[in-house]
Formats: sequence, structure tokens, C-alpha cells
Amino acid sequence: MAPEITKITSTEFTYEIPDVGTDHHGFNLVYEPGTVTERKLFGLKVHTDEGITGEYVGGNSPGAAQIHTFADYLVGKNPLEREKHWSEVKRALRKYDRMGIGPVDIALWDFAGKYYDAPIHELLGTYRERLSAYASTYHGDTNDGLETPEDFADFAEECHEMGYDAFKIHGWGGSDGARDLDREVAADPACELETLADALELGRALDEEGFYWYEDPYRDGGISQHAHRKLRQQLDTPILQTEHVRGLEPFTDFIDAESTDFTRADPEYDGGITGAIKRARIAEGHGLDVEFHAPGPAQRHCIAAARNSNYYELALVHPDCPNTQPPVYEGDYSDMVDTIDDDGTVGLPDGPGLGVDYDWDFIESNATGSVHVYE
Repeated sequence: MAPEITKITSTEFTYEIPDVGTDHHGFNLVYEPGTVTERKLFGLKVHTDEGITGEYVGGNSPGAAQIHTFADYLVGKNPLEREKHWSEVKRALRKYDRMGIGPVDIALWDFAGKYYDAPIHELLGTYRERLSAYASTYHGDTNDGLETPEDFADFAEECHEMGYDAFKIHGWGGSDGARDLDREVAADPACELETLADALELGRALDEEGFYWYEDPYRDGGISQHAHRKLRQQLDTPILQTEHVRGLEPFTDFIDAESTDFTRADPEYDGGITGAIKRARIAEGHGLDVEFHAPGPAQRHCIAAARNSNYYELALVHPDCPNTQPPVYEGDYSDMVDTIDDDGTVGLPDGPGLGVDYDWDFIESNATGSVHVYE
């Protein structure tokens, strides 16, 4: 008989990041000595009658709210029928951004790997087993951390000495573009620049330095095909877009409109591993590369199975504070800045499924009380 989902549980929990706060806008995470930032994530379990549980830790509150609308549908279903569930839930969430699909789909892939006793990248089709990583910084601060262009340059040299051959800066909040002009390798203003003129000014400076890519420059939110096509037409530096473009069809339309050079995918944001790999294949069919957003075990498996991907993003890193990784991994899995080898690469998690063991004692002992059980 086919396996069957018997229960799904979602547990919200908190964890703290020391010496990290927000900038004067109140959104960008920055180095702030003595401040502790509290974050919330979700621990998801998909229980089955096989005694095998698919697991994933991540997500956000809007996504969790969407899970609440479709989790009951999955109870009693075959957990191996991921493509069918993806299609049905995608339709059910057609009025929303569908970010709730990601965590559940990843947990279903984790189940499948455990069921077949294979890591997810093998189920997808392994292309590589070592992933070149780039150091992706916190936003610039005013606390003697990454306060000046020289600070970023010094940190870039430090990362290069560790083994990184690529470095990406998230600059300062607002449109203080003058401080952003001395950057290394890749630039991501994170939609901070206020006008097309600001984006062009910075982009032309990046052209002079031969930057690898220019990502999400200004206040359209990273979603306007017209705006980025116009920007792309006036610059030499390749544009990297679609991190904020939700949905497979809008992603495809962004490529067909010739509005980007590199594309983005994120298994948590883009419909799980199923959705992220679809994006990678669409990009491949158009002759483009896909760069996966953010670090995590699901991202590692996706990159391992995507020929047209260049780097693993180790984010957010800083010379004086830890990144945002939650303390939920047992064993030696890490996405901290020092996790790379001498060649600047990271490996793939060992073991079936995602290949990581979660610390459920930590998750449950730090639970907020928001626990949902679907059965």
C-alpha cells in the first residue's frame, strides 16, 4: 500500500541573535553591539503511517497562515505525490503569494529521501557535490562594524583569505548611494535606491569596476519587467532579478521580457524544492543561470542538482557578529562564515532526505505557544 499522511504539525518558536539590531529605518538587520534581535521561525513535521516523518524548519508567519488553509487537504494523501499536491495547493492559493507551499513541499521531499534512503539531490539528479560559496554581508551600519567602504573592503580581503572568491555587499539604508560606489564583486541595494536615476548612477559605477551582477536596485520592489528592462538596456553590468517575483508564470514572463540576465530561486519562497527546481529548469531552457537565494540545506540540494547555478549564498555575514542561522541543527551542519573549506566551497548534508537532524528539544522549549495540529 502507498504511504499516507496521518498528521501535520507546525510549531512557532523564537531564537536570539546577539549583537544584531535594525538600522534607522527599522527593517535592515545591522551589527549593533549589546542588542539582541529575536526572530520567529516554524518547525514543520509531516507524519505518515510508515513511521517516517518529513521535517523542515524555517518559513514565516504569512506562509504559516497559508499552510493553515490547506494542511487539512493533505491529511490522508500519499506524501510521494508531490507534483499533484503542488498543483492543487497552487490553485487553492491563487489569491495569495503561495509562500505557504514551500515549507510543506520541502518536508515532503525530506520524507521522500528518508523513504528511499537517499539524499534529496540524488532524487533530483546530482550534478555536483561541492558548492562554491560567496560571502553575503549584513547591511552597512554606523557602529564601527561595516561603517565605511573601507570596512567592506577590509572584510572582503578577510573573506578572500578564508577561501571565498566572491563577495556581495548589502549597503546602507536609504539612497546614500555615494557610499555604495566602492564595492566588491556583486551589489545588492535590496531595493533601497529611491529612483531610476539613483540606480543608473550606481550601476554605471559598477560598470567601471566590472561587477559580477547588480541585484534589486531600487524601489519598484524588484518586480517591474519594464523598469528592469530599461535599466538593463543602459548598463553593462548583468542584472540579477526575480527574488521578489512570486510564481512560476510571472518568473517566466520576466525572462521573456528580457528584464534580467541572472535569475533567482528560493525553495522556501518559490513553492518548495519542486517550485525552485522548476525555476532552474525554465532558466536553463532560456540559456540563463539561476542563483539560489539564502543558505540552508534545501538550497544546497537544489544547487547540487542545477547545472546552471554558480554560487551558494552564505548570508548574512559580518566580521563581528554571527549570521542569522537558527540554533536548530544537531551535528556539524553550519552556515556560519567559517564553514567553507580552503577552496571556498561547502559540501552537501549527509544522510537521507535533507540530511540534517533538527534539535526538536530546542524548538519545543522555545515555542511561542502557537502550535497547530492537522489530523
